[in-house]
Amino acid sequence: MPREITAFSNPLIKRVRNLRDKKHRREEGLFLAEGLRILTEAREAGRLPEYLFFAREMAGHPLVRALVDATEGAGGEAIETNADILSKLSGKDNPGAVVGVYPDFALTLADLDRSTAPIWLVAERLRDPGNLGTILRTGDAVGAGGLILIDECVDPFSVEAVRASMGALFTVPVAKASWAEFVAWLRAGPGQLVGLSLDTEHDYKAPPYTAPTFLLTGNEAQGMPDFMAAECDLLVKIPMLGKADSLNAAVATAVMAYEVLSRIRGG
Repeated sequence: MPREITAFSNPLIKRVRNLRDKKHRREEGLFLAEGLRILTEAREAGRLPEYLFFAREMAGHPLVRALVDATEGAGGEAIETNADILSKLSGKDNPGAVVGVYPDFALTLADLDRSTAPIWLVAERLRDPGNLGTILRTGDAVGAGGLILIDECVDPFSVEAVRASMGALFTVPVAKASWAEFVAWLRAGPGQLVGLSLDTEHDYKAPPYTAPTFLLTGNEAQGMPDFMAAECDLLVKIPMLGKADSLNAAVATAVMAYEVLSRIRGG
């Protein structure tokens, strides 16, 4: 049976609230996810929280009930609380009905099997958690094998990135690697590295794409460095017909991902 916590001074509340900070997430190996939709997506993907906090007035909701039962059935703890506590945990004035505390499950390149999908997403020095979350959603939509984060990217387990992913963090594998590690791994097997760049004459609809394609998106402000561009098997650009000189990194990734998928599928 769920226990009840309504005091801000409770040690568990303090501990969980600290997970909004990257340092504490790394020390604990845990992260926060908030919202009924996201936690339900996680449950359906086989990911269950160690701690589940839910609003008292939502206890009878069928999706909340399913989360409580699944969490307790897997050995986690369900905790009934109020909106003030949920707001303190999530950092939102209008929190969702549930907050979950999950084990960090970032992967390494050795955990990935490139043969499982025709397209993979790669991002280098991505800084914006909203962009990271949106790229994860794109990865889910196109059936990407995973998202590989190169060098110092924003933390995919930050509250903002998890929220922006709308549950895709739990359905798209995420691996972290240095550029040198990634290149060594990539060249040890099949795979075409395609980079998004403004410094090329190749239109994104012109070249052939072969599976598996690894689609590389550079830093939002600076793009990818020259040494990374030189490693790509192919550089392509999306034409800009208006006054803007570039697309948002996440939008450009989505446009390219669907083009690559269409071409690989014979579209």
